[in-house]
Amino acid sequence: MKKRLLMTLLATLAVGSTAVTAQTVLRASHQFPGGQGDPRDEMVQIIAREVKDADVGLEIQVFPSSSLYKANEQWGAITRGQLDMSAFPLDYASGRVPQFSATLMPGLVRNYDHAERLNKSDFMKDIKDIVEDKGAVVIADAWLAGGFASKEHCITSPDTIEGQVIRAAGPAFEQMLAEAGASISSMPSSEIYTAMQTGVLDATNTSNDSFVSYRLYEQVKCLTAPGDNALWFMYEPVIMSKKVFDGLNDEQRDAILDAAKKAEEYFIGESRKGEQRMADKFEEAGVEVTSMSEEDFDAWMEVAKNSSYKNFAEKVKGGEELLDKALAVD
Repeated sequence: MKKRLLMTLLATLAVGSTAVTAQTVLRASHQFPGGQGDPRDEMVQIIAREVKDADVGLEIQVFPSSSLYKANEQWGAITRGQLDMSAFPLDYASGRVPQFSATLMPGLVRNYDHAERLNKSDFMKDIKDIVEDKGAVVIADAWLAGGFASKEHCITSPDTIEGQVIRAAGPAFEQMLAEAGASISSMPSSEIYTAMQTGVLDATNTSNDSFVSYRLYEQVKCLTAPGDNALWFMYEPVIMSKKVFDGLNDEQRDAILDAAKKAEEYFIGESRKGEQRMADKFEEAGVEVTSMSEEDFDAWMEVAKNSSYKNFAEKVKGGEELLDKALAVD
């Protein structure tokens, strides 16, 4: 009798163990507000829903608003296999991988159509090869336009930034802005609101959707939207740990890639609407909204060529070749 009870108990435990391990749970982390319409959060949510519906023994838990990892911690966690997935502004990792600064180079991407062509270029192939070499894989592309906002006055030509303390999103923009006479304070976009509220920042640049998601219209006097002369475009893909991705079975990897394709298609449509949503929100809040003229853009590009472009070409391994490949895309 005791032997039969023991055998039954062991069998029960074995079944229970199988039930637990049959469903693999992945964790996705990002810094953007959840449930508020930010398309970067929604991209990850789409992937999670589609993968669940595929019924391949895989579940994705989404942790928005830096609730699992802080913004700047995500790259290290992904490449070490401690975090499974993230919607991640790639330039945030440029301190560890300087080549990633090319994905937020002033004026390199002019509009969303140009960004889509760039995704198919040798430039992006090289960037993704570097991503993979460092321990991650890109599963969905995402480019976001952005602009400037200030508590002082409108930022248009380079002389309008002089003397202001500004947050830029990465080294290339920091170098250009410093060359124009600004003081730089580095931080992820999730910290801009508090920095403006406490007087740490006078101005910032960030993406259209971050301007809205982080309610920066409550802190500024003037917004410089991208308009026809976008200076600021940032690559913010969905990435996965290569170690984790390679460890899935073929059916699970296919489910993730199919879901990521749907998320990318959603994002392409939503990102193009972001500038109008942003302008409407800021105007409703009484903020002046302007944009750069072609002359303003050209003046900034002269500053950029003498600072960020020059530094990248000279100091980053393979930098000049990367820039040449990117600039070859019309």
